[in-house]
Amino acid sequence: MPDPRRGIPRTDQVLAEPRLRAAVDRLGTRLVKEAVVAAQQRCRDGEIEPAAVVDHAVALLPAGATTLRRVVNATGVVVHTNLGRAPLSRAAVDAVSTAAGATDVELDLATGRRGRRGRGALEALAAQVPDAGAVHVVNNGAAALALVTRVLARGGRSVVIARGELVEIGDGFRIPELLESVGARLREVGTTNRVRLSDYATAVDSDTAFVLKVHPSNFTVSGFTSSVSVRELTGLGVPVVADIGSGLLAPHPRLPNEPDATSVLRAGADLVTASGDKLLGGPQSGLLLGEAGLVERLRRDPFARALRVDKLTLAALEATLTGPTPPVPAALARRPDDLRHRARTICAALPAETEPEVIDSEGVVGGGGAPDVALPSIAIALPERLSGPLRRGEPPVVGRLERGRLLLDLLTVAPEEDDHLVDAVRRAAGLEER
Repeated sequence: MPDPRRGIPRTDQVLAEPRLRAAVDRLGTRLVKEAVVAAQQRCRDGEIEPAAVVDHAVALLPAGATTLRRVVNATGVVVHTNLGRAPLSRAAVDAVSTAAGATDVELDLATGRRGRRGRGALEALAAQVPDAGAVHVVNNGAAALALVTRVLARGGRSVVIARGELVEIGDGFRIPELLESVGARLREVGTTNRVRLSDYATAVDSDTAFVLKVHPSNFTVSGFTSSVSVRELTGLGVPVVADIGSGLLAPHPRLPNEPDATSVLRAGADLVTASGDKLLGGPQSGLLLGEAGLVERLRRDPFARALRVDKLTLAALEATLTGPTPPVPAALARRPDDLRHRARTICAALPAETEPEVIDSEGVVGGGGAPDVALPSIAIALPERLSGPLRRGEPPVVGRLERGRLLLDLLTVAPEEDDHLVDAVRRAAGLEER
């Protein structure tokens, strides 16, 4: 009897099928061919018939040409570093799509001459923080502080910083090592828990480049403590640089202890550095705001070229600043009563076998920000066994485990994702409608 596997269609024949030809235009030859080869192997293994190779190859095609996958964040962590920090607004996503082609990023279309790079984003940032004499954008928050330090402390000049602010911000990244890596000498003052203005005054001398105030955003120290404010530091006769970390541009009612760029500049800081992909809710970027002369000096330094931000980021940042409320501020504004109503609607749509329960919850800011702030929230509790299937589903849903149950916290789930959440739970439980 002839081996049916001899009828396996050749690779070129399968690739010629219209659906796969169209996929090549979308995904490229390599990814499509990998799906074809995998389908042919299943046929060789006797799992499918030769006539089914094309259909299986189509089914194996990835959704896109990137290995990154869209995830539903149901963790209750608003700025989740492992999930890419701030999700972009629809306006920012559209702006990235526009910027993906040829753009006028450095061209003045009116005159035909070279224009200021990213002028729209810079104007939008300046409009949000009018207390800044000038603004500049680099590729992340660490880059912003590195640029300030390399330029102002060039030649091994000293940077005065409190010992309690020599922080590690995650994955082994430490502020003092960053400062030293770009040529600064650190002059530590005070103790872990207490520092006085007199400590700074004693340390400042003719070799001091600036005094650095770092917001210890991922931990709190309480008890017998003291610190020195930016306003007090401005009387020392040297520039004051404040690294506020989270990118909050103005005071936020739910985050009373989180420093913001506007307030810090009004207190007298010469420069403020921050991240754009945390509380601001934009793309990964580093923000520099402050005295016009200092900002221009930083912008014109040769090292700034190595930290230059790309056109996609500039487009997303501008849309974040000028467009509708981004997802991060939207999540911070959600209230438990609204979340409870959504949770009840979702639970009513889930099969009883999933044992859904609406419970009170607490979210957190995340991203190394506001560690002492609990955000009242509502979650849907499900059996722990659904955690893995939900995480491996399409789209993946990531919750958190507490006391033997899986919690899907709605603080970080946009209302338009509720139907996706219902479908995902049904699939994960093997109870979806067919």
